[in-house]
Amino acid sequence: MSQTTSTSASISKDLVLDKSRRLQDLFGPQDAHLKLIEKKFNVRITTRDNQVRIQGDAASTETVANLLAQLDALLGEDNLLVNGDVKFAIRLMAEDPRANLKSIFSQRVYVSPKRGYITPRGVAQREFIESINQYDIVLGIGPAGTGKTYLAVVLAVEGLLKHKFDRVVLVRPAVEAGEKLGYLPGDISEKINPYLMPLYDALYDLMEFNRVQELIQEGVIEIAPLAYMRGRTLNNSFIILDEAQNSTQEQMKMFLTRLGFRSKMVVTGDVTQVDLPREKHSGLIHVKHVLKDVEGIKFVEFTDKDVVRHDLVKEIVKAYDQNE
Repeated sequence: MSQTTSTSASISKDLVLDKSRRLQDLFGPQDAHLKLIEKKFNVRITTRDNQVRIQGDAASTETVANLLAQLDALLGEDNLLVNGDVKFAIRLMAEDPRANLKSIFSQRVYVSPKRGYITPRGVAQREFIESINQYDIVLGIGPAGTGKTYLAVVLAVEGLLKHKFDRVVLVRPAVEAGEKLGYLPGDISEKINPYLMPLYDALYDLMEFNRVQELIQEGVIEIAPLAYMRGRTLNNSFIILDEAQNSTQEQMKMFLTRLGFRSKMVVTGDVTQVDLPREKHSGLIHVKHVLKDVEGIKFVEFTDKDVVRHDLVKEIVKAYDQNE
């Protein structure tokens, strides 16, 4: 229940939250979340038990009331607000006051005891998760920092732990990103590992280090360069091609045709960061045109608005896009 009253330059809106909720999760330790909301929307919030008063300009007050009401409703559906969920909701409502938090939080994924729940950070991430669940081949295209690869690995790990798939295959082109690494010592595994480290990073964030090592040794998780995919057919597998903008047209065709029965394939990349030699054409740019009308294949586009890293990353991506 809410009530609005007007004063000269601002309005006050009263909101009554459900007493049975874990309001501490909503308010934050020592009301930290409420303080963030005050700063973000330039409002003043006062509370007494489950009663909240919001004071500020009309638009901001209405948005904050909507934000708190939606979070209150989520708590009422036995949702846990974890892993920065409230901070994410604040950011999302600041960007879109009409955002439907329930539709986004409904796509959260439980990965492992170590990581708990992963919640999509925006509409594009929600669409990406929905698409991966519905389609056998999904291509996520957009700038760095939008969570494409991480979410793909999240769903791969979830599928593996729930025995939906027998193995996970993580693939990257071994292409130098502008730097000349020169001759690398060691066996073939040690030579290619620097190119594959981002995939290891995602796995270690989701599962215990020793468990990841066990699954790799058992061949349940395979991390390999794109060139190693030729001639294979991958059944009962969740397969991810990361940094796909650095695949050639021939390599992209080769990779996509590795899809076997009861398998799922996710391709991620950023068409603005191609590191191929000038004479080579990106397979990711090419495939957008070739397969755009093929039924059963889904393309999900991300933009700089979907960046979920440090706020400066979003500004950097935006600045480079404007410059180009």
